Amino acid sequence: MNSRKLFIAGLLSITIGVFNNGCASMKPDANHPILGVLEQFEHAPAKGSDEADAPVRALPTNSVATDLPGKGLAQHPFLFYGEGNNVLYVVNHGRVIWTYAFPRGGEIDDAWMLSNGHVICTKMNACYEVTPQKEIVWQYHCATNTQIHALQPIGLDKVMVVENGLPPHLYVINKATGEKIVSHELPTFTNTVKSIHTQFRNCRVTAQGTYLLGNLDKGTIDEYDKDWNLIWTYNAIRPWSEVRLKNGNILIPGDNRGFVHEVNPKGKIVWAIETNTLPGITLHDVQTADRLANGNTVICNRGGSAKNSSPPQVIEVTPDKQVVWVLQDYKNLPSCTGIQLLDEPGIPENPGDLQR
Repeated sequence: MNSRKLFIAGLLSITIGVFNNGCASMKPDANHPILGVLEQFEHAPAKGSDEADAPVRALPTNSVATDLPGKGLAQHPFLFYGEGNNVLYVVNHGRVIWTYAFPRGGEIDDAWMLSNGHVICTKMNACYEVTPQKEIVWQYHCATNTQIHALQPIGLDKVMVVENGLPPHLYVINKATGEKIVSHELPTFTNTVKSIHTQFRNCRVTAQGTYLLGNLDKGTIDEYDKDWNLIWTYNAIRPWSEVRLKNGNILIPGDNRGFVHEVNPKGKIVWAIETNTLPGITLHDVQTADRLANGNTVICNRGGSAKNSSPPQVIEVTPDKQVVWVLQDYKNLPSCTGIQLLDEPGIPENPGDLQR
């Protein structure tokens, strides 16, 4: 085949891909395992045997904004969840293709789609693993006066959780046996049951095998090595989550202070998005932020503490703080606590593969 025919064939292939997907999304390959399992969600039952009824949401007046940067729901395939709405959402080809609703009570604060298509999450009073076919294949229920707001898969067979309590604990649990193969008591600075809710959030196991533990109310991030030696401490403001980046820095959202800071190992802020850094966009409750493989940062902007507010739910910015995607679609999705972009390279259950 000559070069002209090769060019035409390649152009035709790209055109077909754009037509079918709504955007030039990547095809499944070994580096993008999630793309290969998304079709399973298209063929799920309407409701799982243990699934609750979907909650009724009151739509704000500006429920959908279309004159924003990016392609709205079609920008990326993604897993989406929002505090105050106990539903997991999977979006692909510009539409919600799957939901799973949990009973009222608690809140979804941490969730991951695994390379086998299962979704694992915590809803504060319990943790669950749900298949695309809406079957619950693993669950862990919290004891009285304990809560879980931090969960991370470690391989397909284990999960790390931080259980707030008096005292709080970090566990690594073998899902098949229920054995707590790692168990550490964590320091707590108060002895009231009321304080349990605002202890730890979105803690992480790093690629180096260390543990990053952010205490929301105390305002600290502590890093422990695998032998449970304290190796790093940072005084943060409302650290709702903490992500070890591949460059060694930590990405820290500031919850209701409305910022994202990137902090180096010396504790210096080397990159920041503040409440009003982005023209026309005000950040409210920034509970999570992810760094993408291309260097962009995705910010989840929950309206929480802003009364009668329906701000943009997700903002993607480049390293030089140019906005390339803004999602504001309350017709299809609630307020945003967290998002996992499913076109990112890496295996989600390998700590450090994803910068989230």
